[in-house]
Amino acid sequence: MKRALTLLFSIAVLLLFGVQCTFLEKRFREVFKDPYVLDLDGIRARGILRAAVDNNSTSYYIYRGRRMGYEFELLRDLGKRLGVQVEFVVVSDIENAFEQLGQGKVDLIAMNLEQNEERQELVAFTHTLGTMSSVLVGMKPNEGPVTWKEIGSDTIFVRKGTVYKSQLELVRDSLNLEFSVTESPDHEETLIDLVTDGEIKWTVADKNIAQANMTYYEGLDISLKIAKEGFVAWAVRQNSPDLLTEINSWIQDKKKRFIPDLYTKYFLSPRNSYYRTNSPYSSLGGNRISVYDDIIKESSKELGWDWRLLAALVYKESGFDTTAVSYAGAEGLLQLMPVTLERFGVTNPNDPIQSLRGGVKYLQYLDKFWRERVPETNERIKFVLASYNIGQGHVEDAWRLALKYGKNTQTWKDVSIYLSLKSDPEYYRDPVVKSGFAKGHIAVNYVRDVLGLFQSYKTLVSP
Repeated sequence: MKRALTLLFSIAVLLLFGVQCTFLEKRFREVFKDPYVLDLDGIRARGILRAAVDNNSTSYYIYRGRRMGYEFELLRDLGKRLGVQVEFVVVSDIENAFEQLGQGKVDLIAMNLEQNEERQELVAFTHTLGTMSSVLVGMKPNEGPVTWKEIGSDTIFVRKGTVYKSQLELVRDSLNLEFSVTESPDHEETLIDLVTDGEIKWTVADKNIAQANMTYYEGLDISLKIAKEGFVAWAVRQNSPDLLTEINSWIQDKKKRFIPDLYTKYFLSPRNSYYRTNSPYSSLGGNRISVYDDIIKESSKELGWDWRLLAALVYKESGFDTTAVSYAGAEGLLQLMPVTLERFGVTNPNDPIQSLRGGVKYLQYLDKFWRERVPETNERIKFVLASYNIGQGHVEDAWRLALKYGKNTQTWKDVSIYLSLKSDPEYYRDPVVKSGFAKGHIAVNYVRDVLGLFQSYKTLVSP
């Protein structure tokens, strides 16, 4: 009888990857019958690649103001290859990631997806980025590793939308076991936390994630495999063949060194991951961006800004280092030049309170300068940020050029074109230009970077 059960179980394991979760069968077939149409040319014209990602210690999170994560670094590198900015769309629900892909809210699902026939009917998978296997996660029994006997009729909690539920049900039915399976909206790492806290007994996770957690959670057992190792990939819409081709080319180029190096950083150095993700200055372990959050919050009130926007500017300028000095002589948290320090009464640029006050006064001055020309607040912020970086004179030149060529001078999209052109003699020698040559594209990228970081702070850090 035992041999028969073992054989049956072996057959079940081999079949697992052909009977993955079936949520796509009912819910999304209508979405993918007429999916959103946008391929690589359209994405490049938009300038943004939208990617669905997880918010966890291996995918995407904030640590001391800096964005980190395996998928984050992969996508940032991919964005450079494609020549676009990456917009990170955090989704906790895998089902929702597929829905957003079909609706065009994202262009790419950058999550560890196992391929099966159902999914392949609806999406196009990239080349494989690695492997994963599912393991049961629980606390070690008194003697030996966990077996199905210890589980008995207990409940195993799994993340909703993953393959784990169907994998467990196949094992249970094949071996005539008695445990039950309950889906949860929580991520695997949250469920592992609940296991260690004693709130639940069992969960399932990818072996890589489980191994990282086992390093800093004493007594965790991950020895019982639910499914054999399988390949994982990302997914795009089937009507995005050019995007798929470019991503596959990028994967091939990066498989030899870049991807393995990142894998080592995030999966094979779990101690470092523990300190990053459990720090109070992590979006996972706490809700602080820096030690200066309180004074940044107070200063932002004077500007009428979301404090996380001011925090993004401070990080971009100094990385929260009060002693930072640029090659041009700018100092302090907000990297003010000596003439600006003097103008706004900053006597000690290394004092974070003085530096923030001086920087806020300068930002208020720039906001007042642009208020009549750009009345809409969110648009005006872009002009203010660019002026903070390169000087208001150069941005005003771009504004005049936009006016001359009949563009909308109240939108950053139009004015930034001419700021980028200020390194071209045809434009910086134009009679309407007063401040001459400038590497305007640097300021355009600066605005993009600050706002991109702000968007990440908004997504991952509470107000």
